[in-house]
Amino acid sequence: MWVADGWREYELLDASGGERLERWGRHILVRPDPQAIWATPRLAAGWSSPQGRYTRSRTGGGSWDKGSLPAQWDISYGDLRFHVRPMNFKHTGLFPEQAVNWDWMRRKIRDAGRSISVLNLFAYTGGATAACLAAGASVCHVDAARGMVSWAKDNAAASGLEDAPVRWIVDDCGKFVEREIRRGRRYDAIIMDPPSYGRGPSGEVWKLEDNLWEFVSLCREVLSARPLFVLINSYTTGLAPSVLTYIAESLFTPAFGGGARSDELGLPVTESGLVLPCGASCRWEA
Repeated sequence: MWVADGWREYELLDASGGERLERWGRHILVRPDPQAIWATPRLAAGWSSPQGRYTRSRTGGGSWDKGSLPAQWDISYGDLRFHVRPMNFKHTGLFPEQAVNWDWMRRKIRDAGRSISVLNLFAYTGGATAACLAAGASVCHVDAARGMVSWAKDNAAASGLEDAPVRWIVDDCGKFVEREIRRGRRYDAIIMDPPSYGRGPSGEVWKLEDNLWEFVSLCREVLSARPLFVLINSYTTGLAPSVLTYIAESLFTPAFGGGARSDELGLPVTESGLVLPCGASCRWEA
């Protein structure tokens, strides 16, 4: 498991009974987590008096009890700074387990010894974008949600990267990649964080298990002649990490050499010493 244990301003205080207790800077949140099915004693003090709690509804969805929680606050990961907000569907705008991937990508870019261009697809609020920019890469950041792209711009500015070489694109990721192929544009690295399920701008259905192979195949066509890495993230619980490895090994290794590794991502739990599984990633590198 790749464990994101480098945080100072985020901490997974405890996890038990389908929920996680977290410290985001100075604020304590309780959020649902389907992986935390164990029922260890809830001894951490924050369980009884969090600043914010997200509760699922029996009829679907859920809602926040925000108490004295501000609408937005900032947390840092090293030299990166991010705006955090309680959102619908329990999200905060940041997946802290991805920090272990940010560290890996930054090392790869800095050690490359050449200019690296990165394509970040389904790029959300730009954690990976900021990490790659801070390492000296140029980035094309693509997400279909205009609000997420705007948030990512704000995060980059908060990290002092407002003048870094980045293109901010609001578009369907598949259609954008198709146009980049026709334009002949190529990238040295690709990051993708595709959703488990969704609908395109024309109502077309995206299901990760059905569409991932075709999408990754398409993305291979925008890799440069000397690619550095491809990172594929998955939060689909039924998809084994090894499946991601097979996809990357089948599509990238025959064309470019190198190899792929996949593993779970995890966050260390302070109270119990356990590590909470938080999805999976595949890292292909030349």
